[in-house]
Amino acid sequence: MKAVVKTAPGYDQMELLDIDKPKAFDDKVVIQVAFTGICGSDIHTFKGEYKNPKTPVVLGHEFSGTIVEVGPDVKEYKVGDRVVSETTYETCGECRYCKERDYNLCSNRKGIGTQVNGSMTDFVLAREESLHLIPDNVSFEAAAFSEPLACTTHAVMEKTHVNDGDVVLVIGPGPIGILAAQVAQAEGGNVILSGITQDKDRLEFAKKLGIQHTIDSQAEDLEAFVLGLTDGYGADIVIDASGAVPAVNQALKLTAKKGDFVQLGLFAKSVVEIDTESIIQREINYIGSRSQKPSSWDKALKLLAEEKVDTETMITKVYPVSEWREAFEAVMGGEEIKVMIQSNID
Repeated sequence: MKAVVKTAPGYDQMELLDIDKPKAFDDKVVIQVAFTGICGSDIHTFKGEYKNPKTPVVLGHEFSGTIVEVGPDVKEYKVGDRVVSETTYETCGECRYCKERDYNLCSNRKGIGTQVNGSMTDFVLAREESLHLIPDNVSFEAAAFSEPLACTTHAVMEKTHVNDGDVVLVIGPGPIGILAAQVAQAEGGNVILSGITQDKDRLEFAKKLGIQHTIDSQAEDLEAFVLGLTDGYGADIVIDASGAVPAVNQALKLTAKKGDFVQLGLFAKSVVEIDTESIIQREINYIGSRSQKPSSWDKALKLLAEEKVDTETMITKVYPVSEWREAFEAVMGGEEIKVMIQSNID
């Protein structure tokens, strides 16, 4: 079968190669892949900026599909089940994070599409514990969005708590920011999604999805808007999905005293200059949010089943595996919301 493989570290170093179909064993299942979303981390891997992948490795960790083979130790799932899988393939099982099912924090964790082969191919291997059934009313396309959606439910619903009427400022209208805005709104938040002028089309797209307030911080006064909406107090919760230092520092000043600031976006550098004065003087809870864990997926799939979050509309381009390079170029072009790779095209 054809697979999109990162063959070696560095820029590009990617090829469409023939690989063997995986076989089920122990608690593992083989999933026939339907759709795979291209993540920002896949682009960083393409550019050689992401050091996590162990090469050679098949990329792809945002996917949906159907079980076609189960190992002898699999108990809860069967051939024919429509499923998604967490990115966790293996953990140590011994550390305190594993015992609390915080698998995203296990130092020995191995992930699908980074340390073991991923889903940019026809068939992928996953462990039973990481599986989740796709609700009957959710399409394969929408379900392939469940990994980034789980990342946002972890940030919005587990690292903080949105009360009815809370003003929630989301920075960055990329796919993660748009999802975070939808989740916060589904939780009862009064949501502001902020971007810059080059994000004009994405802000318009978010508005069509029903996000309450969208604002171009380069063309409009974000501070005046937030303070006007909050009687001068600032946003109760801020979610940064941009990883842009200037945006984060602006937003820290717009966070209410004792408010929560959840850092979801990754910075280009590991050490950056953050406005710690605002954090200290305003007693802001500055919270890191890394990836997702099993409970995050339960919440994500529930939101999809209840149609409180629209992921399918966010898919703006779909390519077959054979056109993976065109798909990556479309993402890097910056004009699409979400690009998917479809497997098993006849």
